[in-house]
Amino acid sequence: MDELGRKTVAEFKAADKTPIVLVLDNIRSMHNVGSVFRTADAFLLQGIILCGYTPVPPHRDIQKTALGATESVEWQYFSTTLDAVKELQANGYKVMTIEQAVNSHMLDVFVPPADQPLALVFGNEVSGVDAEVMKIADGCIEIPQLGMKHSLNISVSTGIVVWDIFVKQRLAFSR
Repeated sequence: MDELGRKTVAEFKAADKTPIVLVLDNIRSMHNVGSVFRTADAFLLQGIILCGYTPVPPHRDIQKTALGATESVEWQYFSTTLDAVKELQANGYKVMTIEQAVNSHMLDVFVPPADQPLALVFGNEVSGVDAEVMKIADGCIEIPQLGMKHSLNISVSTGIVVWDIFVKQRLAFSR
């Protein structure tokens, strides 16, 4: 473990965070929630907001995939995603939904804000991001897909989007 340079929970909590918050809008699967916690931990994200009927820790099915990340990653719960998004915007976050929608920004050309924290809203496994949230978000990011399904599991989508934005932010800061 020492050779891998892994942080302790205390070191993680004290570390400078990547200015991204993940918002989970009525996610059904505890395994998806756990996987998102692991992604947030891997990239030192500011935190996760769990909304609606999204399951919350502690729960053994979340822990099964989170592998302890629920202890390191800050999280909070909102009864509605709309309330969470309004609060994030009031606190200066640019809120982007991750969805297939008219006027969406393709992920490969999306440029994250350099001077503003970012919140990314991931929607329900079947119905996507709530329509009312789509109306008030600052924009929408779409993952380009070429196959016939045009559908990815939320845990996969989260990993793709966070990695892409993480790399773009690191490149911007290193210039």
